[in-house]
Amino acid sequence: MVTETKANTFIDEICALPGGEGIKVCIQCGTCTASCPNADLMEHTPSELIAMARAGMRKEVLSSNAMWYCLSCYMCTVRCPRGIKQTGLMHAFESLSIQAGLVHTKTLTPTMYRLFNHYCSLGSLPELWFMMRFYLQTNPFHSVRMIPVAFNLLKRGRLSIKSRKLTPAGNNQLKAILAKAESLGGAK
Repeated sequence: MVTETKANTFIDEICALPGGEGIKVCIQCGTCTASCPNADLMEHTPSELIAMARAGMRKEVLSSNAMWYCLSCYMCTVRCPRGIKQTGLMHAFESLSIQAGLVHTKTLTPTMYRLFNHYCSLGSLPELWFMMRFYLQTNPFHSVRMIPVAFNLLKRGRLSIKSRKLTPAGNNQLKAILAKAESLGGAK
């Protein structure tokens, strides 16, 4: 049995993050789940995840794979009768999951986030090297299957080998964005 205090504490923790405030107004209609193209891949559907969070099931919610399957397609947000920004809520769950060290073992998204933040903090994103480093850290054998894709992208000029540097003004703006993200509990 979950105590009311435990549930309220978790809800307050979620509401403190951008996108998390909508959890309090959900009416459990299931529209978000019905709209989600990846709901069948999730351990818990979006509406189940909200119900679990409201019940104070912190560990179960934050160790779920559901938020990592969110495509940020905004179908749930557009269709929600209460105007809940479900995508933002999923990102809030991701952030809490990373902070708590409860990231689902089969997701690669946090590795992608860390690498992206690393390269952004340098003021550039060398796409080819970014993806090579990602595959080396996650599954080097999968990179072999991606070689034909990389060659086709290179051939068409859609994959840069050289990094594109930001202007000094752009670099300052990026640092301000990253500092704000870190102060909100992200960008770690």
